[in-house]
Amino acid sequence: MNLTFHWFLPTYGDSRHVVGGGHGLPAGAAGGQRPATLGYLTQIARAAEQLGFEGALTPTGAWCEDAWLTTAMLARETERLKFLVAFRPGILSPTLAAQMAATFQRHAPGRLLLNVVTGGESHEQRAYGDFLDKDARYARTGEFLEVVRALWRGESVTLDGKHIQIEDAQLARVPDPVPPIYFGGSSPAAGEVAARHSDVYLTWGEPPAQVAAKIAWIRELAAREGRSVRFGIRLHVITRDTSEQAWAEARRLLDGFSEDAVRAVQAGLARSESEGQRRMLELHGGSTANLEVSPNLWAGIGLVRGGAGTALVGSHGEVAERIAEYHRLGIDEFIMSGHPHVEEAYWFGEGVLPLLTEQGLWQHPGTADARPDSAQVPFVSR
Repeated sequence: MNLTFHWFLPTYGDSRHVVGGGHGLPAGAAGGQRPATLGYLTQIARAAEQLGFEGALTPTGAWCEDAWLTTAMLARETERLKFLVAFRPGILSPTLAAQMAATFQRHAPGRLLLNVVTGGESHEQRAYGDFLDKDARYARTGEFLEVVRALWRGESVTLDGKHIQIEDAQLARVPDPVPPIYFGGSSPAAGEVAARHSDVYLTWGEPPAQVAAKIAWIRELAAREGRSVRFGIRLHVITRDTSEQAWAEARRLLDGFSEDAVRAVQAGLARSESEGQRRMLELHGGSTANLEVSPNLWAGIGLVRGGAGTALVGSHGEVAERIAEYHRLGIDEFIMSGHPHVEEAYWFGEGVLPLLTEQGLWQHPGTADARPDSAQVPFVSR
C-alpha cells in the first residue's frame, strides 16, 4: 500500500520554538510569534499541497481556532489538499455533524476527513457544557457515530439512546464520498469505539514495540466486530541533511524550554484523564535526560506540549528508515508536524519523501504536470 502523509495546521500560532497546546492546558496558554491568521495558515496548506501531503490535521479545543470554520475557509485557498477536521461529538448534535460533513463534501468534493475526539479532560468539556465523565463520553461517542453513519447511508434515524435522543432524522443530501472516520484512544472504552466505528485508528508516536501492541489490540477488537481498520500515527519531525544537524536542532528547541515552563506544563498534564497522555508522560518522566526513547524517537516535545509529544529526529535517511519500520508494523498513514510548520514541511517534503519514493513506499498524489512550482508557494522567513 502506498503510504499517506498528512501535515498539521497550528491554529493556535506558530514559532521557531515549540508552541504549546493540547491536553491539559487551559485556554489562552498557547500562543506563537506567528499568529494563526488565515494568510499564514494558507501558506502552510499550500506548501503541504505542493510537497505532496494528502491532507492536514486541524486540532480542536479551547486553546485553538475552530477547525470546521478554519478549514472551510482554507478549502478555497487550496486545490487538492484534504482537511482532517478534529471535532468533539459532545459539543454538537450528530444530525448537525452529518449535515456539516455533507455540505463540506459538496463544496470541497472529497476533501473532508474527520478526526473524532471524545475529549480526555473533564474540566475542558465542562467549559463547553458537557458534564459527562470519561467512560460516559466514550459511550456517547459510540451512539453519535451510530447515528452519523446511518444518516450518511441515507437512512431515517430514530434513536432513544442513553446519551443521544434523535427522532426522524434524515439528510436531504448524503456526503459523496462519505468521509473516513479517524479515531484514537488508549483506554479500553476507546478501543471498543474504535473497533466498531473507525476507519483509521490513530496512535501518538510511541516506540515501535508499544505501537505494535496497540495495532494487535485494535485488530483483535475489530475482528470481533467483523471489521478491519487501517492504522495511522501522529508524530513531530526534525529531519536534516545530516543526523548531527537534526539533533542540533532538537537541542536548540530543548534549550528554549525554561524549567518553570516544563514544571508548569507537566503539572497540568499530570492531571489529565487521557490514557494516551499518561503514556506520553511515561516516556520522559518530566526529565530532560534520556529523551531519545527509541532510535531517532525524541520525547522532548512532550515536556512543554500536551497530546502528541514525540518527534522523529535524524538525517533524511534515518527518518525514512523509522517510517518504514512503523509501516512494517502496520502503519499506513502518518500525520507529521514541525516547528515552524512552513519550513519543516519543506525539510520533510524535500528530504524524506523522495527517499520513500525510491523505496516504492510513496508517490506524490498529483501528477508531475499538476504539481505547482515551489516558487509559486508563499514562504515565510525572518
